[in-house]
Amino acid sequence: MKGVDPRKGGSGNIGATNVMRTAGKTMGLLTLISDLLKGALPAFFGKNLYGPEWGFLFGFCAFLGHLFPVFLKFKGGKGVATATGLYLVLAPLPLILSLGVFITILLITRRVSLGSISGSLSIPWFLYLNVGTRSLFYLALLLSSLIIIRHFSNIKRLIAGTEPKIF
Repeated sequence: MKGVDPRKGGSGNIGATNVMRTAGKTMGLLTLISDLLKGALPAFFGKNLYGPEWGFLFGFCAFLGHLFPVFLKFKGGKGVATATGLYLVLAPLPLILSLGVFITILLITRRVSLGSISGSLSIPWFLYLNVGTRSLFYLALLLSSLIIIRHFSNIKRLIAGTEPKIF
């Protein structure tokens, strides 16, 4: 909308953080909302039509579509906001606790990537403590593992001390 391709600026990622860096706060916020809805809507319909496990499966499929979009030659985002939308519908309490981890790490380090990785690592455990089913724990662990794998370039920059700060 602003004539800027986020894949050609900043980190080259299509996610909200890089869109905010390359196209401004408004576009970053719109991207964040779109990505949240991308995970929330399929999870909502799956849950209400067939049950919570199906909601997770529908949301997980949307998450995979976000990571590997056909129209972008399978080079998508990192999945944090899409996963957040899924958890917003299916596991709001574990999500709130995980967001607490994300915000704490973000405020301490001022790095979105480290907050995202930390929050992603925490949510399967909060989910297990809250819901207590192994199947959802393992699915959440798989989802979190994919998020962390997608953050590999960020992890390299964190180790090198070159990962940009958000504010």
